[in-house]
Formats: sequence, C-alpha cells, structure tokens
Amino acid sequence: MHPLIKSILFMALLGLASQLVGYLLPRRIFHGDRPPFSPFGWEKNGKIYERLHIRRWKDHVPDMSRIMKNMVKKKLPAGSSSSHMSLLVQETCVAELIHFLLIVAGLWLLHIWPGIGGWIVYLVYALLGNLPFIIIQRYNRPRLVRLAEKTRKREGSL
Repeated sequence: MHPLIKSILFMALLGLASQLVGYLLPRRIFHGDRPPFSPFGWEKNGKIYERLHIRRWKDHVPDMSRIMKNMVKKKLPAGSSSSHMSLLVQETCVAELIHFLLIVAGLWLLHIWPGIGGWIVYLVYALLGNLPFIIIQRYNRPRLVRLAEKTRKREGSL
C-alpha cells in the first residue's frame, strides 16, 4: 500500500479516536483561566491573533458540532447563562488539547512515510489541519471567560 494511502487512513483513524477521547474527557478538570489554557502574556488576551485576520476565517473552518448532534454547539446564543458560557470555555480547552495531541500523534506519519513525503503530509496535517483550531480556541477563550464572569455577576445581582 502506498504511504500516502497509509497516511490518510492513519489521519482518519486519529480523527475518529480524537472524537472519542474528547467526548470522554471530564469537563470539570478544564479551567480556561488556569495554565496551560489561560492566555500567555504575548497573546494579549487573544488580540495577537487578529494580526492573522482570524475574524475573517474562523467561522469558515469545519466545525464538528454542526455534524455531530451530541456535541456542544460552538455558537453563543443571545441570553446565554453563565453556566452555558463556562461549558463553552471548557469545550475550548478540550478542543485545544485534542488538536495539540493530534499534532503530537501526527508525528507517527514520519514513520509511516519516511522522507520528504512524510514531512509534507505531516506539516499539512499539523499546520492546516490542527493549528488553526488551536488558534481559534486561544482567540475565543479569553473573551468567553470575561463574558461568563460578567454574566455570573449580573445573575448574582438579580
């Protein structure tokens, strides 16, 4: 079997496995305001990603929650509660972790296809298939954390 076919099958298997792992991870262990998910200083609470014109492209990347009905929807409906926003923050943490783990696991592509072909497939997989999703999570999370806190305070004053 050609290494490209093996690589595609491996990436598909990783994708399926990542869905299961992401589904099984307990959300209570994820905190968007704590490392490693809190913003790094250089990220300026996500504003650094505006230099990548993230607002233009972030809503055009594939979103599994549109396909899989059991996933938490990534859109924030008007009038959302602070608990729903906190769940979305946790979901951004899970998504970031899963995409990071996919980049690491994707290194196995270099074993499947040694040489330049494997490097090309791996770099496309990592840089186009996973890194944009990490950037989106790191861009959205600080705003969601602030909004959840503001909503929590408003709910507490009612």
